[in-house]
Amino acid sequence: MSVKELEQAISKLSPGQLAELGEWFDEYRADEWDCQIAADAEAGRLDTLIQEAQKEIAAGRTHPLP
Repeated sequence: MSVKELEQAISKLSPGQLAELGEWFDEYRADEWDCQIAADAEAGRLDTLIQEAQKEIAAGRTHPLP
């Protein structure tokens, strides 16, 4: 199915169906993001950022989120 066909199908959904699709898609994107972060962490691509954050914490330049 092409993107154009998907767009056409989506435009025909009822408001309730559109809301359901939106919820599903949000969850799908969140799961994809989680998988990408996990893959990046496993591959070591986040190591530099983690080290920088640890240095900032050790130096007292951070504060807890409200």
